[in-house]
Amino acid sequence: MNRRIAQRLASVGLRAVAACLMVLLVLPARSVAAPAKSASKTSKAASAPSPAYEFNDTHFHLTNYVQEGIDVRDFLKIMGTRVGRSALFGIPLQQQWSYRISGETAPTYYLDTDAKLYYYSFTDAWIAMQYRSLTQAEQARFDPMITGFNPTDMYAADHIRRVLLTFPGVFSGIGEFTIHKEFVSSKIAGDVASLTDPALDRIFDFAAETGMVVLIHSDIDRPFAKQGAPPVFLAQMQALFARHPKNLIIWAHTGLGRVIQPVEHHLAMLESMFTDPTYANLCVDISWDEVAKYAVSSPETIQRCAEFFNQYPDRFVFGTDTVSPRDPQAYYAVYDMWKPVFDQLTKEAKTKILKGNYERIFDQGRKNVRAWEQAHVAQR
Repeated sequence: MNRRIAQRLASVGLRAVAACLMVLLVLPARSVAAPAKSASKTSKAASAPSPAYEFNDTHFHLTNYVQEGIDVRDFLKIMGTRVGRSALFGIPLQQQWSYRISGETAPTYYLDTDAKLYYYSFTDAWIAMQYRSLTQAEQARFDPMITGFNPTDMYAADHIRRVLLTFPGVFSGIGEFTIHKEFVSSKIAGDVASLTDPALDRIFDFAAETGMVVLIHSDIDRPFAKQGAPPVFLAQMQALFARHPKNLIIWAHTGLGRVIQPVEHHLAMLESMFTDPTYANLCVDISWDEVAKYAVSSPETIQRCAEFFNQYPDRFVFGTDTVSPRDPQAYYAVYDMWKPVFDQLTKEAKTKILKGNYERIFDQGRKNVRAWEQAHVAQR
C-alpha cells in the first residue's frame, strides 16, 4: 500500500476512534438530562398495561428512609400489565446514621435507631431524573410528586415552585408529606410540624395556584390515645381542609397508622365530612397494610367497609404504600389483603376506587400543572 495512503487511513481511523469516544462520553449525560426518546430496555409488556389492568397506585415510594431503592424500570417490570399507573415519590426524610448511637449497624428504617431524621430535598431531583430516563410511553404511567420540603418552613412553597421550574413536564403534585405521624414527628430535627402552621397554609395556597394534587399524611390522633377520647388532631385537620377549598386533596390512610387505630365511629366521622360541602374536594386513600389490617380484621369489619365504599365510591382511592419492593409478592401484598372487601363491592364502586378516581384526580393535576408551567417557565 502506498505509504501516503496508509498514513491518511491511519489519521482517519484515529479521528473515528476519537469521535466514538466523544459519543460515549456525551450519550449518558443526555439520557439522564432529557426524556428518553429511544426504546427502553424495559419489556413491551411493562410499557403498556393491559386494558384489563387491576388498579392504579395512588401511594408508592420508590426509595426508603436512607434514600435507597429500586430503579424505576425494575418497578415497571413489577407493575407489568396488572397496574395501569402509579404516583411516584421518594421519602422526604433521611434517617441519620449516628455512629455514637448505632455503631457499625447502619439503620435503614426510622425505628432502627434513636438518631434524628432530617428533610432530604435531593429526593425531588432523584425522582425527576428517574422519570426522565423513561420513554414517553413509560412516563405516561407515572405521576411524580414533590416531597422534599420542610412543612414548617415558610420557604417550602418556594422550594416547590423551584422544582416545577427546574423540571417542567414532570410533576403532578406534592406528597406524600407528613405533619403528624406516630414515632416519626418527634424524631425530625428542627421545628415540629403543625396543622396550624402558616407555612403549611402557604404550601396549600401555592398548590391551589398550580392545581397540583396534595397527598398529605397526618394522623387523626396521638399514639396510644385514651379510648373514647376525641381524636386530638381531627378538628385541626378539618379546619385545614376547610381553609383550602380549591385544592385537590388526598388524605392518606384516613388518618390511621400502625398504632393509630380507628376512632370510635370512624366511618361516621368520614361520612360527616363526605356529606359536608365544605369538604367536597377531599378524597382519602386506603393505602398501607397497617390500614388494611383494620378493615379485614373480622367478617363484620369487612362488611361494614364494603358497604361504606359502595355508598361513597367517589371519595376513596387505592394505594399500596409499598416502599421500594424487592419483588412482585412484596408489592401486591397490600392489594391482596383488601381482596375480601373488594370482592363485596359493586362493579361501579370497585372500578372507581381502584382505577377511575385516580385517573380523574391525577389527570386534572397533570393538566393544571402543565398549564401553570407553560405560563411561568417562559418568564424565567
